[in-house]
Amino acid sequence: MSIGLVAVVLGGMGSAAAAPSGTPSTPSKSVLPKTGIPELDSVLNSLADNLLGTGQDTEKVGPNQTQQVIVVSAAKASDTKGQLTAFERDTTGTWKPIYGPMTAYLGSKGIGEAKDNVPRTPKGTFALDQAFGLKANPGTAMPYFQVTPRDWWDGNMNSPTYNSHVRSATSPGAGSENLYDMGAVYNYAVNIASNPQRIPGKGSAMFLHASNNQPTEGCVAIEEGAMRDILRWLDPAKNPKIVIGVNKGTPTDETANTPGTTLGSSEGNGFGDLVNFFLSLIPGLSGSSR
Repeated sequence: MSIGLVAVVLGGMGSAAAAPSGTPSTPSKSVLPKTGIPELDSVLNSLADNLLGTGQDTEKVGPNQTQQVIVVSAAKASDTKGQLTAFERDTTGTWKPIYGPMTAYLGSKGIGEAKDNVPRTPKGTFALDQAFGLKANPGTAMPYFQVTPRDWWDGNMNSPTYNSHVRSATSPGAGSENLYDMGAVYNYAVNIASNPQRIPGKGSAMFLHASNNQPTEGCVAIEEGAMRDILRWLDPAKNPKIVIGVNKGTPTDETANTPGTTLGSSEGNGFGDLVNFFLSLIPGLSGSSR
C-alpha cells in the first residue's frame, strides 16, 4: 500500500482540528486526529518508519526509533524559499505537528545534490547532531557549544578534519567557515549531517540556523525565535532527523492548500512519498508562515 494512496484517503476525510499556529509553542497534549481506521493508522506509521530507516514496530516506540522529524519542503527544486514543519511521535506511535508550518530559506540554487562551493540545500533524510550558537545554550538537550573566535567548521577538502567542528587559532584551510564571524545567523544552529562520511566534495557546513530573510549558501534558515524553540524541543534520545525535499503540494506565497486537499508527490519514489506523508499530517495546511 503506497503512501500516495493513503494520502488520498486522508485527504478525503478532512480535518477535525484547527491548523497549528505559526508561532512555536510547547507540545500540547492534543493528538493529531487519526483516520479512525486502526489498520490504516498502523500502516501510516509503519510506512514512515520504513522510509526513515527505522523499520521497527510502531505499536510501542522503541529507544532507537526516530520520534522527532523536521520536514522542509519546496514546490520546485529551484525554489529558494519553502516551508518547515516539525513533527513528534507520541508513545502511542502517532505523529503530530508541533511547530509550523513556517517559512524556511533555502540555498540560492534551491534543493538537490549537495556539493562543495555550490549554494544548494541537500535533498534527503539526515540526522541532526551537533548544535551551537553565538548565544548561550538556550536549554537544548542536544550537544551544544557556544561559539568563540576560535571555532571553525572545516571546509578544506584536503584536511583530515573536513566537514567537522575544529577549535583553532588559525583557519583549517580554504573553504572553512569561522563560525564567530558569520554573525547573527549563527546565534542558534544545529548541524544537518548530510555528509557524515565527510567525503570531500560532497558538501560541508550544512546547518539549520537563524535567518536573515535571504537565501543561504545551502543551509536551511528560519526565524531566530523559532530556531531557539526548536533547539529546546530537539532531544538526542529521540533520534531527530530532518527531511528535505521537493513536493508540488507545498504552499507558496501565491497559493495555499485547503483542508482536505491531497498533497501530491512530485518525485514518484519513497523519498517523495515521505515528504508527502508528513505534509498530509498537517491539519488544514494553509501556507501560513512565521
